[in-house]
Amino acid sequence: MKKLTDLLEHLEYQCIQGTTDKEISGIVSDSRKAGPGSLFFCIKGAVSDGHTYAKEVAEKGASVLIVQDLVEVPKQVTVIQVPDSRYAMACISAAWFDHPAEKLKTIGITGTKGKTTTTYLVKSILENAGHKTGLIGTIETIIGEEHIPSANTTPESYLVQEYFAKMVEAGCDSVVMEVSSQGLMLHRTAGFVFDIGIFTNLEPDHIGPNEHKDFADYLHCKALLFKQCKTGIFNADDQHLEEILEGHTCEVETFGFSEKADLRAENTRLVTGKGTLGIQYDVKGLLDFPVEIDLPGKFSVYNSLTAIAVCRHFGVTQENIQKALKQAKVKGRIEMVKVSDDFTLMIDYAHNAMSLESLLTTLKEYHPNRLVCLFGCGGNRSKLRRYEMGEVSGKLADLTIITSDNPRNEEPQEIINDIKIGIGKTAGKYVEIIDRKEAIAYAIHHGQPGDIIVLAGKGHEDYQEIRGKKYPMDERVLIQEILEEEA
Repeated sequence: MKKLTDLLEHLEYQCIQGTTDKEISGIVSDSRKAGPGSLFFCIKGAVSDGHTYAKEVAEKGASVLIVQDLVEVPKQVTVIQVPDSRYAMACISAAWFDHPAEKLKTIGITGTKGKTTTTYLVKSILENAGHKTGLIGTIETIIGEEHIPSANTTPESYLVQEYFAKMVEAGCDSVVMEVSSQGLMLHRTAGFVFDIGIFTNLEPDHIGPNEHKDFADYLHCKALLFKQCKTGIFNADDQHLEEILEGHTCEVETFGFSEKADLRAENTRLVTGKGTLGIQYDVKGLLDFPVEIDLPGKFSVYNSLTAIAVCRHFGVTQENIQKALKQAKVKGRIEMVKVSDDFTLMIDYAHNAMSLESLLTTLKEYHPNRLVCLFGCGGNRSKLRRYEMGEVSGKLADLTIITSDNPRNEEPQEIINDIKIGIGKTAGKYVEIIDRKEAIAYAIHHGQPGDIIVLAGKGHEDYQEIRGKKYPMDERVLIQEILEEEA
């Protein structure tokens, strides 16, 4: 039980009915979970408006309602009006869990690309240096040994605070999390101040009816993080840096290739090993030492440099940073899977034209014998994405293997036909194999010395969605089965 006055401590509010002298048994935003003595948030969502459930939750015994608009409920129910009930939910959730963020070093990463990889790199370096670090992101939340699959990149504020509290309980001293523009717009990370905020880069994305109305809104939401952190670490090379910095309240540090960056990458060299690709560079500026990572391309330099910039604030030694970066792996993000000494095979989440183009362009820099790209597209999604991805792969890959992704309620062959329209605009060679395991087996059995083979689109996902049902399907398992069937 918590006193209502303690929960409201950091909020601007008006008590428009009842008394604030109450004990609260639980806080909820789902009307189905309301019960005697609970506090209910009336949230205006994209699909439904919590205010319409006011009477129903009052009947279930909810004793306090947090509202934006006026509601009619019995006199004994306390009604607290706030300017924004989502913001109120974040602040009250933080108080409900006794402000766990104050007991952790909190690191928030925002940007269009690189968030997921960078969170894992930061976790890897910090853990190598003896810090117990929690993680919240697109793929999962990690608390000690517990891995919880994610529904959103940035969970609802109540869940963020609950995870923080569990991390404190599990003995974590730090947490690194992905902070999406949606999460910032909907105040999911309100109610505390990040110790470190990071800006990776910005490209037009997530613009549409249920997301951001335009690029300016997307940029504005990303920039909110830097009014909510003590130190901001920014990509000095990004063309939108000045706009992101507008109105910031944090200390500013920069990283990048630019001479004016505080932490710089110099003397970048591509590295090719047996079945692996990597990159070496020298860290200059605030620190000075060489780095080698088994992840390819320029964006891997950015991701690792960001992680180094963060870990500098934890006093991590040069040896620990070098060791952790050499070992770091991120599930489904340019994840190398060793199948042969002769060619390289990797799994990547690239599932739109922009990310696929970026990945294939990077891999071409390694001058492979052939660049082979295997992918499909999701059903019940934009046909435009299929045409675009087909065109990108046809243009950049030497061979495209078109297969199935998550067909959902569509016929896999129809999706493949759409992809072929895109490839048709190029002179690219392709084969089509509907069954994904057969397609992967084809790629492995036809691998030639010096090839780079990319399995794109599924990444960390371990299922295939067909007609409303999810079936287990992990590409790592499929590869293992293919290799064992050969043996």
